[in-house]
Amino acid sequence: MSENHIVASFDNDMSKLESLFQEMGDIVLVQLKDATRALRKEDRDLAKKVVKGDKQLNELERDLNDLAIKILALRQPFAIDLRYVLTTLKSAGHLERMGDLTRNMAQRTRTIAKAEAETGPIETLIRMSKLVQGMTETILEAYKSRDGELAKKVRAQDEKVDMAHNSLFRELVTYMMEDASNISACMHVLFIAKNIERMGDNIADIAKEIIYMTTGDWPEGKRAKSDKTSKIIFS
Repeated sequence: MSENHIVASFDNDMSKLESLFQEMGDIVLVQLKDATRALRKEDRDLAKKVVKGDKQLNELERDLNDLAIKILALRQPFAIDLRYVLTTLKSAGHLERMGDLTRNMAQRTRTIAKAEAETGPIETLIRMSKLVQGMTETILEAYKSRDGELAKKVRAQDEKVDMAHNSLFRELVTYMMEDASNISACMHVLFIAKNIERMGDNIADIAKEIIYMTTGDWPEGKRAKSDKTSKIIFS
């Protein structure tokens, strides 16, 4: 086998790996937008579509894992190429978990819509989701362009998601305290908010991987975390 053929095969595998990752990211973004829209409109059919869509994401992750293992075993990449493969492999796991979280959002939305329950103020949750949607779009761009500086900016944005989560937590607990009949639906919304907050964490972790991929060094210092919901006390 000629050296040119080997190089071409390696390039093809790397391009395919990137394509699979980008496809996973695009699906996660669509799923999150649809899950959020379904909640806002209490659209059970759209929520059902989101739940079913998770299967495709799982299949793509399996394909990506198989290809990454093939590249590592047969191509034996080094330096930036090795970091690129490992970053893609680990980051795909974060995208898969985000898919699981959007599926859970949709499942809870179907429960809320079926009960025709009052969910209280959810505009803060919508803002949280839009923040995470924007982070997702930007981190996919950072991955595609191998832009560590852009990844650093995305990583810092997760603090805004945490702060929105704190605000929503207070809003919904107050809403439940005012009327006990709101408790069931609002609890589901709280769990949905936690799902979105965890998506922000997953994106921040992908950003960390991209920073390492592009620089060869892990980010210095701990990432700012502002989720205080576990410490909030109401009297």
